[in-house]
Amino acid sequence: MAFDFATVVAPFRMQPGLRRIAPGAHQLTPSRLGDRALREKLAVLSQHREQALVADPAFDPTAAVRALAAHAAAEHPGAFAALDDGAFEARQLGWSLRHAEAEGTGPAQIGACLRALPSTWRLIGLLSLAFAEDFAIIDGSEGRIPWLAVCLPSSWSPQDKVGRRFDEVHAAVADNEVLIAAASHLIRLVTGGERWERFVWTLVDTPVLDRHPQRCAPARWDPALAPDALAAAAFFRTERQTFIPVPDTKLAVFTIHVEVRPLASAVTSAADAARLQAALSTMTPAVLAYRGFAPARDRLLAWLAGVAASA
Repeated sequence: MAFDFATVVAPFRMQPGLRRIAPGAHQLTPSRLGDRALREKLAVLSQHREQALVADPAFDPTAAVRALAAHAAAEHPGAFAALDDGAFEARQLGWSLRHAEAEGTGPAQIGACLRALPSTWRLIGLLSLAFAEDFAIIDGSEGRIPWLAVCLPSSWSPQDKVGRRFDEVHAAVADNEVLIAAASHLIRLVTGGERWERFVWTLVDTPVLDRHPQRCAPARWDPALAPDALAAAAFFRTERQTFIPVPDTKLAVFTIHVEVRPLASAVTSAADAARLQAALSTMTPAVLAYRGFAPARDRLLAWLAGVAASA
């Protein structure tokens, strides 16, 4: 699903921004061979899996992972299948798991990656490659995040979040008062049986999807660039986050779909530019510093003002 610019609001505030998912709307996005997300996920799972696949050893993710697999098969049967004999097929990748063993004739590096994973992580490895989304599990009974499979984080480390409560996970977020105050209510909502989504956005200086802090340097905005040149070098990074409830539990699978587009092609209308300009102009210094584009803000505002006036 494309980013919804209606979720860009002013004054900008760090807030949950949850809305119900429309009936029939999909929560997962099948990967295609050659996709940037698939390439970057494959690299992370092959070289840095201990930084992406993390869990509380006392937590059993089986019910949630099986629910995710069933959801994937029901939503995209052409991309993923859960077979009667217990096997799972990522049909567009040409690889499957049978008794946790990788089989297939698709790209060899995918099979090598799956075989190198511990057997308990292979199903989520297959799902992570078969779909663009990253995944985490939210435990509503304790308000914790005990398990993550996140290859493409937005400047945070899954290892630092695993096992922590929702409010602890967001403790470092700038201007987080609304998020923290809503934490208990938010956890009850997303683990309560309905499907929810939210959108978040930021501006970055590279198109890479994997922004793990140990693998990607903070944004460096060239102070010499004029507004038009800076905008041409900027990228609009968005996340669609959704929650898949796990039946008969207080668990939900949290999905994160990251997309990065050149800013100039992401802002396709004067109305979009005006929305982004209003939101950016009302960010507090703390939020600007947290998101890493304080040095670029005034020049980006000037460029956005020009686009907004172009109509």
